[in-house]
Amino acid sequence: MSRFRLVMLAALIAVTVAASVRLVLVQQAALARKRIGKPLGEESLDADRVWRGALDGEPLDLLMLGDSIAAGLGAEHRKETLGGRLAKAIGRRMHRPVRLRTAAVVGSESPDLTAQLDALPTGYRPHVAVIVVGGNDVTHRLPVALSAQHLQETIRRLSALGVEVVVGTCPDLGALRPVPQPLRRIASSLSRRLAEIQDETARQAGAEAVDLRRAVGPMFFDEPETMFSLDRFHPSALGYRRTAEALTPAVCRAAERSLSSRRREPR
Repeated sequence: MSRFRLVMLAALIAVTVAASVRLVLVQQAALARKRIGKPLGEESLDADRVWRGALDGEPLDLLMLGDSIAAGLGAEHRKETLGGRLAKAIGRRMHRPVRLRTAAVVGSESPDLTAQLDALPTGYRPHVAVIVVGGNDVTHRLPVALSAQHLQETIRRLSALGVEVVVGTCPDLGALRPVPQPLRRIASSLSRRLAEIQDETARQAGAEAVDLRRAVGPMFFDEPETMFSLDRFHPSALGYRRTAEALTPAVCRAAERSLSSRRREPR
């Protein structure tokens, strides 16, 4: 067989294998969607209110941006949402009320952060903004560079207003048991890569990043029955509790910086 024919045969085999792999992954993605379904619906609980209102002092304003995790989908009570748990924990640590506003929307990707900011009331200026986004970027195969660009722009817009920002990086999607192999391994690799880029992007833009994969990822791998909610995709009350515990120290540091900075502003 000539060298040309060998090259053509090798190329044909490669194309066939790639097409077969792609078909398997498409089938597995459809199976994962069927397994997960939407038993929780698409609306998260409304947890926006002043938490720890009995404490003295002006409320600290906390803003939640991002996807369904930031919105708290999967929690059965508003105090169990990520925002509710953070607000309670921050109020307890800082001995002051915390006013929560949730702009995060279920199903959001990084490019949707712009719309979430644009929808905020004119003149609204929280002390701290917490961003958790990325899972949908991975499942919808958004380019990492695009995700990073929108995260950077969001942080810079908030920073320009004097808002301190904390970013919870993309969770490790390898913990999702309803997703079959090898798709789960691929999702794990992609989510880890995105988390690394988010961490780098956040720090370069002046925000503090919390690596959720390292902080709480092992718990979701080891205790999926208790850490995930009914759909085995979103966190349960315990999952949100552990995630909030991982974020709280960074959010408190950001709050202290914000309060200190605003005390120095000219009246």
